[in-house]
Amino acid sequence: MNMLTLFAIGSGGFIGASLRYLINNTISHHFSHTLPYGILFINLLGSLIMGIAFGLFMFTSLFSHDTRLYSFITTGIIGALTTYSTFALDSFMLLHNGNYAAAALNMSLNLFGTVLFAGIGYMGVSYLLR
Repeated sequence: MNMLTLFAIGSGGFIGASLRYLINNTISHHFSHTLPYGILFINLLGSLIMGIAFGLFMFTSLFSHDTRLYSFITTGIIGALTTYSTFALDSFMLLHNGNYAAAALNMSLNLFGTVLFAGIGYMGVSYLLR
């Protein structure tokens, strides 16, 4: 990896993280807080954009001349917008390739594991700061 690629990813990351903040705050301001609608929207949108970008990468020559553009969009913008999009694409590809058991395990571990680890982190801090 060269410095230009790293710069492209970092620049995209700034854009993606900023978009996540703006989108989440805007949606959260306009909808009830019964569900985290802002983050849900971001995860769904990011997954959609990741699928589109990967499809364009696989089936066109759009990114073939400069992989920095692909890295800027996928790893940078979408990766910072939501890491969920990468998980979604990985799971889809496992399913698409017929690796159903691996896909089910990946989805289960990501879904339940992240909730568990968020709980462990929260409870750990709560315990330590009491």
